[in-house]
Amino acid sequence: MRDDILDLLKNNSKLSHEQIATMLDLSVEEVENEIVQLEKKNIIVKYSTLIDWDKTNKELVSALIDVKVTPERDFGFDAVAKRIYKFPEVSSVHLMSGGYDLSVQVEGRTMKEVALFVAEKLSTIEHVQSTATHFMLKTYKKDGVIFKGETKPAERLVVSP
Repeated sequence: MRDDILDLLKNNSKLSHEQIATMLDLSVEEVENEIVQLEKKNIIVKYSTLIDWDKTNKELVSALIDVKVTPERDFGFDAVAKRIYKFPEVSSVHLMSGGYDLSVQVEGRTMKEVALFVAEKLSTIEHVQSTATHFMLKTYKKDGVIFKGETKPAERLVVSP
C-alpha cells in the first residue's frame, strides 16, 4: 500500500492520476492500479468536498453530542453506535475515551430541530444513559483547512500617556 498516494488524495482528492504519478515519480498505470486496489479494499471509502456553509444561503446547524451509554452484552458499544449512526441527521459517530462513551455529530436546519432529535430519538435509545449537546457556532479550521471569514482590518488601539 502506498501511503504517499493516500496523503496526496487526502489533501486534494481532485488530483488526477497523471499529477500523482508526476509528483511521486511513478507511472500513471501504477497509480491507477494502486487507487483501484485501495478502493476495492475499502481503504479509500469516499471522495468528498469541504464546504464553508457560512458563505452560502443554506441554513445548517451542527452539534456535537456527548453520549454516555451502557454497553450491550456481547456487542459492547458497537450495537448502540449502529443504532445511532443509522439516523439521517447523524453525520459521524466516534467511540471516545473520557467521561462520555460516544461523540455524535448531528446536522439540522435549526437548533430546535437538533434539540428535538436529541430529545425524541437519541435519548430514547435503549442503553443511552445521558447526553450533553454542544452547538457549533463557528468553524475556524476543519480537516486541516483554515476557514477565512470576512474580517475587518485590525484596528489599532489609541495609546495615551
